[in-house]
This record gives sequence, structure tokens and C-alpha cells, in this order.
Amino acid sequence: MINLSTFIRPNIKDLRPYSSARDEFEGNATVFLDANENPFPGGHTRYPDPHQKELKNKIAILKNISPHQLFIGNGSDEAIDLLLRVFCIPSVDEVIIPQPTYGMYEVCARINDIKVKSVSLTPDFNIPAEEILSLVSPATKIIFLCSPNNPTGNTLGADKVNMLLKNFNGLVVMDEAYIDFASSPGWVNQLAFFNNLIVLQTLSKAWGLASLRIGLCLAHPEIISVLNKIKSPYNISGVAQQLAIEALGQADTKEKQVQAILAQRAYLAQELAQLPLTLAVYPSEANFLFVKMINAKKIYQQLISKGIIVRDRSHHILSADCLRITVGTAEENQRLIYELKKL
Repeated sequence: MINLSTFIRPNIKDLRPYSSARDEFEGNATVFLDANENPFPGGHTRYPDPHQKELKNKIAILKNISPHQLFIGNGSDEAIDLLLRVFCIPSVDEVIIPQPTYGMYEVCARINDIKVKSVSLTPDFNIPAEEILSLVSPATKIIFLCSPNNPTGNTLGADKVNMLLKNFNGLVVMDEAYIDFASSPGWVNQLAFFNNLIVLQTLSKAWGLASLRIGLCLAHPEIISVLNKIKSPYNISGVAQQLAIEALGQADTKEKQVQAILAQRAYLAQELAQLPLTLAVYPSEANFLFVKMINAKKIYQQLISKGIIVRDRSHHILSADCLRITVGTAEENQRLIYELKKL
């Protein structure tokens, strides 16, 4: 356990948060003349719940945590940005990011004028914990991890993550956007043991709500409290909250879709491995495959000409000639294999 308050920027500690109209009364009301809204019926004339209480309660039950351990952001990107604003002083502090990984960690850090120390993953895409710890300085405030990792698809070694949590006097952010497709349970159940652990999840992938932008940040209540302090007052729209609540009531549909994606992931991996163009299909715990192919850039362009879009990751470290291929429907996957066979 670390003293979290010592990591919060002084100006954030002293900040008096904005108080929205919906924050300033308790109880029930039928006449709302406090927020300068359009008073006529229309379905969307009222501001949404700024604290997303109903949605948070449902997610908290699903994740077996307290609502006080949950922040809901406009996508996980909002949580990433806010964490940097809370804990990192611009032009002074720094973060460590193992590469290759999700690009928004570095983009958000640089937008906030936070120094980025990059370190390469191991050849099998695990984290070099000892090397990361050797890079830590008094200015290092956050280590960003992604498991299953994007774009490589693998989960990170639990022993390596534990080493960082136990030996780094700072925050470890574990992005689990793809955890619903993994065989391991992830790190949410470790929040009780490490107050420097922050877990990011999302409803965009397995729950199929990418358009709604519902990102989850699960952490110690002290961290959640300060995120709520600096977020935009109404960062999650009322429409998004309602649709997310409805989706969470259809867990059976979500699970069926996850199982279908896992089956198609196995099909794609088998078919891709048999192609003469394929050099390696890396093991995946996500809803995509990381595939090394002969002249990946050319294949990428040829697939575009056929109306099929994959992701060219060949410009990243450890990713030469690699494509990231999302698992689609059975029909989409069959069409992909058909076009690749023609190549």
C-alpha cells in the first residue's frame, strides 16, 4: 500500500470542483427550474445523472466491487487522460510504457507534457519487469500495462505484474479492454491488495457498445474520488447510460457473442497458419489475431482493394510485417481467408 495523497498534484488537491445543478439538492423533485433546461417534453431535454448512479450500481454488482471503486468515462481514453492530469506534473513527471501497446497512453502523456520512457517487450511479448524497475526515477508516477495486450493479443505474466506492483512506489495502470475474451480472470480481484493498482475496462468490445463510449476505471476509492472531482460534469450522456443499462440486462446475449468470437478466433488462427504468406500467428487472448506475413504492407493494401480493412502494425517495435486482424463474423472471416488464398 502506498500513500496515494502524496501523488496527487497540489493544484488538484486544492481544486474546488464544479458543482452542477443536479449536485446541489437532495431528495425528490417534480419541478426542475435549476439548470436552465428546455422545459417542454422531448425525451432529451434534461441533463443526465452526472454520477451515473444506476449504471454504476449495475456494473459494481457485475464486477463484485463497490460503486465507490468505479469511475465511468467517455471511453477508457478519458480515464487515461484524467489519471495523467491528476498524478503527473507537466514538464516534471514521467511515465513508463512497454511497447508495442495501445497508442493512446503515449499520446495522452505527450498532450499533457509528460515525459515518456519506452521499453521494449520481450520477444514473447511479456513485460521486462526488472528493466522497467531500473528505469524508475523519483519523477516516475505511472506505469501503463495492457493485458491482453494490444496489438499482440497475449496476457502479461502475473509474476512480472506482481513484481511491479510490489516494488514500484507509484501507480500501475492495467488496461483490460479485452479481458472478456481471455482465459484468465484479470486483475480486478487484486484491487483489495494493491491500492496502487488501477484497472481499465470497457463496454466497447465484448458488450458491443463501442458507439456509446463507456469506459470503466476500477481503483481505490481515493483515486475514484479525485477522478470524479475533475471530470466534466455530464461526461456520459443520458442516452448512453440508458442503453448501457439495457445491454447489461442481456448478459446471455453478450456471452453467446463472446463464445462465437472465440470459436471464430480459433478458425481464423488455423486457416491463417496454413497460408503460404503467413510466417506466424501469435497466440491470442483477445478478439483479434496478431499475424506476421510476408510483405504485410503489400497484403494490407491488396486487402483494401478488395474492401477488407485490417490494421497494419508493421511500423511498431517487434511488429515488422505484422497485421492485426479483428475476428469478424463467420462470413467476414471466410471472405478474408478467400481473398488471402487468392493472393
